Parts: sequence; C-alpha cells; structure tokens
Amino acid sequence: MIREERTDKRQRNFRYFDYSLLIIVLFMVCFGLVILYSTSSYNGQVKFQDSAYYLKKQLFADILGIAVMAFVAQIDYRVWKNFWFIAYAGAFGMCTLVLFVGQELNGAKRWLKLGPVSFQPSEMAKVAIIIFLATIINKMPKQMGKFTSLIKVMLLVMPMVVIVASENLSTAIIILGIAICLVFVSSPKYMQFIVMGGVVLAFGTAFIMLESYRAERLKIWLEPEKYEKGYQTLQGLYAIGSGGLFGKGLGSSMQKLGFVPEAQNDMIYSIICEELGLFGAISVILLFLILIWRFMVIANNAQDLYGALIVTGVLAHIAIQVILNIAVVTNTIPNTGISLPFISYGGTSVAFLLAEIGLVLSVSRGIRLEE
Repeated sequence: MIREERTDKRQRNFRYFDYSLLIIVLFMVCFGLVILYSTSSYNGQVKFQDSAYYLKKQLFADILGIAVMAFVAQIDYRVWKNFWFIAYAGAFGMCTLVLFVGQELNGAKRWLKLGPVSFQPSEMAKVAIIIFLATIINKMPKQMGKFTSLIKVMLLVMPMVVIVASENLSTAIIILGIAICLVFVSSPKYMQFIVMGGVVLAFGTAFIMLESYRAERLKIWLEPEKYEKGYQTLQGLYAIGSGGLFGKGLGSSMQKLGFVPEAQNDMIYSIICEELGLFGAISVILLFLILIWRFMVIANNAQDLYGALIVTGVLAHIAIQVILNIAVVTNTIPNTGISLPFISYGGTSVAFLLAEIGLVLSVSRGIRLEE
C-alpha cells in the first residue's frame, strides 16, 4: 500500500508577546530618570536641600507604574469591556470633584489629595476615554461610516472634554485628539472629518477667547520678547540654541540653574537639547518613533477590533503629547503646559502611561502567530 504524501503543512499557533516594546519602555523610563536627576538636582537642592528630591518621587511612581503595567499586561484586555461606563463615570466624577475640592498649585486646580498622595484625575481621564471609546466603537463598527454616528460619539466625549478644559486645556486637547483618532481609524469616510475639524477649530477658538489669559498666550507666542510671561519660552530657546551638535555634556546645562523655571517639567526637552545637543534631541524623537512603530505593529496584528482600538488610543495619546510638548518647547505653538511622556517629572502621568503600556502588552499577548 502506497502511502500518500500529505501536501498540507501542519501549522502550530503560538502566543506572541512584544518584548521589544517592553524593553523600549523600560529603557525610556531609565533614561527619563537620568535626565530628570540632571535637570532637577539644582531645584531640589535649593528648594528642599536634597538634590535627589524629584528623582526619589519619580522613582517611586515609576516602580508603582511598572507594577501596574505588569499586572494589567496579565489581564485579558477584553475584560475592560465590562468597565467602560464605570471608567468614564469615575474619571468624569473625579475631574468634576477637583473643581470644588482640588488642590491648587501655580494658580490651577488640577490635583486631588488623598492623605499623603496627590494625583491628577485628568490623567485618569485619558485612560478612561480610550477604554470608553474602544468599547462604544466596537459595538457598532458598521455604523461608524455614518456622519450621525460620528456626531453621537463626539457628543459622548464632549462632557469630559469640557470639564477637563475648565482647568486643564492641554489635557482636554489630548483627550479630544484621542477621540478624533479613534473615530478616524474606524470610519471609511474622510470628508466628514474636514467638517468635524472645522467644528473643533471653532470650538477651540471660542473657548480660548472666553478667558483673557488664554488669548494672552497667543500674543506671547507671537512675540515672547515683549512680555514678561515669555521669559520661560525665551530661556528654553536659548537652551536649545546653545546645545550645538553634541551638547555641553550631561549635567552641564546652565539654563536649568534657575533660568528655565521648573525645568524638570514641561521644558525638560530644552535641557536635553542643551546637554545632549542635536544628537540627543533627535535620539529622543527616534525613541518615540520606534515606540509608535511597535504600537502600529501590534494594532495591525491584534486579534480583534477592540484590541486594535485600544492600542490606537494609546498610540494617539503618546504621539499627540510628544508632538505638542516639543512644539511648545520650540515655540512652534503657544505654551500649553504639556509634559514629555516618560521623561518629564510627574508621578501621576508616568503611572497612568505605564498602565496604558500594560493594556498594549495585554493586546500583544492575544496575537496568534503561525509557524
């Protein structure tokens, strides 16, 4: 009896986990700690008599965030479908609460204080909006081509945008940007986004004009040398210009010595340019581009639409925040007070960013590759 040769090859499925994404994120966290210490040691010594003051607080937030990331990565991302309303309502409630009992720093109420711990509910709102919209869109993928569906989704998001914008316009812009990106990738029609873009532009213009200090920022942006509040912008530009090709060397910045106020926060990229030069500045941008590339790979290979939408939401969040931060530091856009992900000082920000990375890693675990 002749044995027939089987022409079909048996394929074996195996789980995929994006270790390259994990390595990139951990490297950026470590790099951020090094840059943060270099940038904040002077301020820490002057204000708290401890050059490592900011480093210690950020290190605690990083360790907590990494623990949360590892925990979230082990949970099946589909579980969050059951918590979409709780996530949205909880974040909205906390953002509302901060208006009444929030802790005020530098003239803005953005923090809630629970015992010894302070955090920004607006950072929680970014994660909540990703889970919320991914679930909503996943329930009606075939309807997303309709303009009415687009309007409905945006109307659901607007309460969160408005409540956050009342005290933190920059975060509201990011939340709105996340929503637009998620709706954009889920809709086959592009013309409707031109109309929506006009509406958003009109809303933004009206919102800016409602408060005189927001309109003043536009004037400062155009002519920073004529206004006292343009000091930070000018000093940041001086730092960028003095860095040259390879910079003055790590720890050798002059602008961080009180010339750039709170250099460890939103303006940290200017100190990177000064200490590491054009080479360091471009290297940081390349790191973020590699990170975004890994997000795109995971989103394209996600097991389902829900997973792809979650990864796209995280991608939009980080990409928008990086672009806005660098644009502000280089005075390409008016100052909006946006931190550089994983690098700027901010415990709440880095903790929730790492939680989002955990969501992306969870999606990557659901990918099945064939061998």
